[in-house]
Amino acid sequence: MHFNKRVLCAATLVAMTITPAMSAELTGTLKKIKDSGTLVLGNRDSSIPFSYYDNNQKPIGFSVDLANKVAEQVKKELKMPTLQVRYNLVTSQTRIPLVQNGTVDLECGSTTNNVERQQQVAFSVGIFQIGTQLLTRKTSGVKDFADLAGKNVVTTAGTTSARLLSAMNVDKKMNMNIIQAKDHGESFQMLESGRAVAFMMDDALLYGEMAKAKSPAEWVVTGRAQSHENYGCMLRKDDPAFKKVVDDALKAVYKSGEVNALYKKWFMSPVPPKGLNLNFPMSADLKALFANPTDKAAD
Repeated sequence: MHFNKRVLCAATLVAMTITPAMSAELTGTLKKIKDSGTLVLGNRDSSIPFSYYDNNQKPIGFSVDLANKVAEQVKKELKMPTLQVRYNLVTSQTRIPLVQNGTVDLECGSTTNNVERQQQVAFSVGIFQIGTQLLTRKTSGVKDFADLAGKNVVTTAGTTSARLLSAMNVDKKMNMNIIQAKDHGESFQMLESGRAVAFMMDDALLYGEMAKAKSPAEWVVTGRAQSHENYGCMLRKDDPAFKKVVDDALKAVYKSGEVNALYKKWFMSPVPPKGLNLNFPMSADLKALFANPTDKAAD
C-alpha cells in the first residue's frame, strides 16, 4: 500500500515536471493559436483567382486552398482537430501591418516575396511565380510600356507594380499620370470605364480581372514583363517553429502532386463568379518552383 502511494506520488511529480516543460515548447504563433483556440488567415476580396470572395462573401481561390492545407497541418501539430479557423480581410496596404501586429497569423494571397518586405515579415516557400505586365483593350494601340508615355495608367496601391511604374515614370521621363487604386477590382473599374488606358499588375491577376470583364474578348495582356516575382504566404518574423509547419504543409501539397489539381481548378477551368476560364497554363518556372520549393526572393 505504502509502495503504491510512493509510486503514485512519483508519477504525479513526473507529470507535474513534464507538463510545464511540454507547454513551454510552444512559442510564437503556435502558442498564440493554441492559447486562443483560433488560427486567423488573412484573405483578399478581389485577387482573382488567388484570394477573393464568391457570391456569398466566402473567401475562395488558389491561395485560400493552400492556406487551408496549412490550417489542417496546424490542427495536427497542435492536436486540436476542432481548432477554429477565421478569415480576416486585408488589402495590399494593410496586409503587412496586420501580420506584424498579430491580427493575422498567416496571409496567403498574391503577396510578392521581396528583399524589402523580408525586413518586415517572413515568407513561406513560394506558392506562385508571375511577371508584371499590362492589361489593355485590344483597340488601345498599347503594345508595350513605351506606348504609355503621356497617358493615364492605373495600378494598385501598395504593390510592387506601383513601385516599378513610379520608378519607370521618373527614369524614362514618360510623363504618365499614374492612378493608384485601393484594390485590383477598383483598378480594373478605372480601366474598363476609360479613366486609364492600361492596368499594370501581375500577369495572373490581370487574367483574373479579364475573366470577370463584361466582354473578356475585348482585352489583352501585353508588354514585356518588368519583373519576375515569387508569391509567398506571409507570417511574422523570427518564428521558425510556425514557419516549419507552414512550409512542410505546402511542400507536401507540391510533392504529392495535389498542387497540379489545384492549379487546374483555378487557372485552367471555369472559376466563379462568372464561370470563365483564365486559360493560364503553368509556366516552366512555376513547375521548377514546385519541384524545388524555396523561400528566396525573386529579386
